[in-house]
Amino acid sequence: MLWIADSFEAIRDFMNLGGPVLKAIAVAIFLMWVVIAERILFFRAPVRQMAREIHDKWEARQERRSWHAHQIRELMISRFSEASNKGIDLIQTLVALCPLLGLLGTVTGMISVFQVMAVSGSGNVRAMAAGVSQATVPTMAGMVGALSGVLLVTLISRRAAREVEFLEDSLTMDH
Repeated sequence: MLWIADSFEAIRDFMNLGGPVLKAIAVAIFLMWVVIAERILFFRAPVRQMAREIHDKWEARQERRSWHAHQIRELMISRFSEASNKGIDLIQTLVALCPLLGLLGTVTGMISVFQVMAVSGSGNVRAMAAGVSQATVPTMAGMVGALSGVLLVTLISRRAAREVEFLEDSLTMDH
């Protein structure tokens, strides 16, 4: 149990080291991973059940060749595509936001360094070090957060496209 307390203390120290912008980055990364986890869980079972229900509903139709039937098919595929792609835009936005917040952290940290230099000159290295860490830690955290999401959002997008394509292929137009 001591390791849990040590872990929380290390996280707290890291968050304090990066300044207030690091907290915004942490929130963005947390939200990104919540949506990623939701999408991963969606593609485990609910997407298959939804596709099966659409397929069964389509196969139960008596007539599948008319313009009206074609429009119904397109509507079913469109709704499935919408459900499959839900949240992907949010993930992509959060991935893009992480490096921007890191850059904001760099700017605010460098402003802190310049304030120390203006007050005490360039001789007070210890005071400048806090600003330098406040400038570099958010940049690193923003890049790590973005990189962690880029791969998964690509995989999730491909999976969604593949599921939609599979459903399109399974809904036959004969009868």
